[in-house]
Amino acid sequence: MASFGAFAKRLFGSSNDRKLKTFKARVQAINALEPEISALSDEALKAKTGEFRARLAQGTALDDLLPEAFAVVREAARRTLGQRHYDVQLIGGMVLHDGKIAEMKTGEGKTLVATLATYLNALPGKGVHVVTVNDYLAKRDADWMSQVYGFLGLTTGVILHGLDDNERREAYGADITYATNNELGFDYLRDNMKYQVSAMVQRPHHFAIVDEVDSILVDEARTPLIISGPLDDRSELYLGVDDVIPHIEEGDYELDEKQRTVNLTEDGNEKIETLLREHGVLKEGSLYDIENITIVHHVQNALKAHKLFQKDRDYIVKGDKVIIIDEFTGRMMEGRRYSDGLHQALEAKERVQIQPENQTLASITFQNYFRMYKKLAGMTGTAMTEADEFLDIYGLEVVEVPTNKPVARIDEDDEVYRTAHEKYNAIVMEVEDCVKRGQPVLVGTVSIEKSEVLSDFMKKKKIKHNVLNARYHEQEAYIVAQAGVPGAITIATNMAGRGTDIQLGGNLEMRVADETAGIEDEAVRARKIEEIKADIAAKKELALAAGGLYIIGTERHESRRIDNQLRGRSGRQGDPGRSKFFLSLEDDLMRIFGTDRMDGVLQKLGLKEGEAIIHPWINRALEKAQQKVEARNFDIRKNLLKYDNVMNDQRRVIFEQRVELMQTADVSETVSDMRHQVIDALVSQHIPQKAYAEQWDAVGLKEDVERLLDLQLPIESWAAEEGIADEEIRERLKAEANRAMAAKVAQAGPELMRQVEKAVLLQTLDHHWREHLMMLDFLRQAVGLRGYAQRDPLNEYQSEAFELFESLLVRLREDVTRQLMSAQFVTEAPRIEETPLPEMRAHHLDPLTGEDELVGSDPASHRPVRNDPGVALDPRDPSTWGKVSRNAPCPCGSGKKFKHCHGALV
Repeated sequence: MASFGAFAKRLFGSSNDRKLKTFKARVQAINALEPEISALSDEALKAKTGEFRARLAQGTALDDLLPEAFAVVREAARRTLGQRHYDVQLIGGMVLHDGKIAEMKTGEGKTLVATLATYLNALPGKGVHVVTVNDYLAKRDADWMSQVYGFLGLTTGVILHGLDDNERREAYGADITYATNNELGFDYLRDNMKYQVSAMVQRPHHFAIVDEVDSILVDEARTPLIISGPLDDRSELYLGVDDVIPHIEEGDYELDEKQRTVNLTEDGNEKIETLLREHGVLKEGSLYDIENITIVHHVQNALKAHKLFQKDRDYIVKGDKVIIIDEFTGRMMEGRRYSDGLHQALEAKERVQIQPENQTLASITFQNYFRMYKKLAGMTGTAMTEADEFLDIYGLEVVEVPTNKPVARIDEDDEVYRTAHEKYNAIVMEVEDCVKRGQPVLVGTVSIEKSEVLSDFMKKKKIKHNVLNARYHEQEAYIVAQAGVPGAITIATNMAGRGTDIQLGGNLEMRVADETAGIEDEAVRARKIEEIKADIAAKKELALAAGGLYIIGTERHESRRIDNQLRGRSGRQGDPGRSKFFLSLEDDLMRIFGTDRMDGVLQKLGLKEGEAIIHPWINRALEKAQQKVEARNFDIRKNLLKYDNVMNDQRRVIFEQRVELMQTADVSETVSDMRHQVIDALVSQHIPQKAYAEQWDAVGLKEDVERLLDLQLPIESWAAEEGIADEEIRERLKAEANRAMAAKVAQAGPELMRQVEKAVLLQTLDHHWREHLMMLDFLRQAVGLRGYAQRDPLNEYQSEAFELFESLLVRLREDVTRQLMSAQFVTEAPRIEETPLPEMRAHHLDPLTGEDELVGSDPASHRPVRNDPGVALDPRDPSTWGKVSRNAPCPCGSGKKFKHCHGALV
């Protein structure tokens, strides 16, 4: 079968070859335009942008403009950057324009390639986002490529951490915006917490090109972006649940220390339910009713805190704090907390002060964020191994773009040693040999710890070297860029310095920027640049003579793609190069895939200390092991996405509804509909259909009408009337409620009332959405256990999440109606534009490990600030308070929270 497939490929070409053929025909059309375009003056070339936009307005398709637009960008890049796009780069640009992923090897100029599709897709004026993995690359690429865009009359913006809302809005308003994936995702979430459309910073999602697409859409896709804020104090609930746990005995729970899990048995469930009722924690219903899911979550955490976590082993109590102890180093980890309420459960157990839990205010995965774009494209050096995932999840095809010059790198077979110590010694000997010959070496490791281990081995041999990890900053990019200098030895984690090219002899641009800084005399500067060029050229010849850049891998990663990224650093633009992986049976991947047997085989073969086994079979066996791990990781990501899709459908409904409400000047009709739905539900609840009059609950209806509508009505006497029907009572209630609301409008004035209605509606919606997100988190954990009962957890999650969403809408209608019907208008209406967002922090939460990574504090603009710090705060004068966080103590000195005092809506 395989031979027939190989024969068919030779006869018809691979599917990739067939795709490339269609692109190559258009390359000829672009090249044919070159003489005409290069003959244009600067002004005439710039005028092309206006001409293209006029043709688009007349109905010309974007695809029809492609050959001419690409030719114009190529010429603009030649004039501004001194770089002319190669033919293969034009193909890469077409792949991006088609909404596909361009796999282009390192050094093939992906940053320049992006200008082609970016310019063409920016012509309609709807904005194009170019997404990078870190702030340094976003700024570097924006500064670099804006020369091309600016020359052609397009504007460029860049989103960096720390910008305020006005700066962000301006950057998003540009024709082309460079930003990191984190900033884009967090801005989207923050926008959907604003109270006015004019306060939002992003435009609709038109087109995005994702650089290092494998890193962003695969590696980071598992961890959702989360914005969280402090939750109201719930110490009583933690302490109440904690009080019942000591009554649980051994037969009531099952403990698995290896898997670090503890679960109640059936008897334990019954026992805890009884205890919770006795202690007044469980007020009504069964513990496992959907409305009590929060309590189940707290019980689970309290059980873990008591039965799994040991004081002075897993944590210590210091002062009034529970501090985590690192299981590997034994060190105290100040400032780190267990997520999801577990840390609070430990604080309750130890009876120290319980810190407020963080509540999720908004969250989204990168998978769902990037699927919002009408058109999405990506580029990277390594995507083919994940082609199935890109197609399945994002609908993105991968096209392998050929290199400009044939790859001359030699990829050698792996060397396998018995122990890690032997492996490191072999690497050091290999590096010593390279230093003597003047060959530059890049050594890739899988973690920072292993970088340091290898660095210690090199220090003992007095080998000069640089150690980098994946912190991404300019100094690191500079070191990576100079890693091609003869004899340079660089140790880097696999992800360090991505987006920076290693050029043999060194990077001219970076050296010029570094060594000519402060030289004002143009003649001196020019001489210095010529010296640098000559030095780089001489060093390049030495590096080429020594065999080019030598890549040494110290361990196979669980993904072939990461290994290929490392290999791909060598052999750029036809340069020679070498790559080899040094492995040991103690490596993680080798250990997982049954190396006991291999160790026995190696000993029988008489493998002595310091000797390695080298054979293509081992490479193939490892590749199969990597494929298994990749398939497993893909399944995990796909499963997580299925759960997030449930939330995403609801998120989309809520966010679209919010924008619609913000854009509507008058929401009185929506509020009126809600009021009528509440009345319909109340009547249906207390006066069931086809029930006799004596079965009606007129007293209950009266109480609920008083509670929700703030109306004192003679409902019992209505119900006693001869021949009255439920429909008549329903209509009377609506008429009375409408009359009461009309009186409020008359009292407050229509304009003021419209503002109040919108403020109440948006703030109540946000409050219930946040509670709903928390409930979904708890539900997600609870349904996982239902697999033991032969029920599909995903189906359970979907149906119960839908029920929770329906109850959210019911509560929303009731709360909006209750607040507006009981509102008393004493002073002016709340000014919506001054309603501050909650104090927030942005972070990634890994759903598999529970590790909580803080992405960095939010820009100052997102926090409440004093209007005029120069004015002294007067508790009696609210005009001196500025913006106050809703959860902060009220500045008037009442001791209440601001939202319950002067910040209340009524």
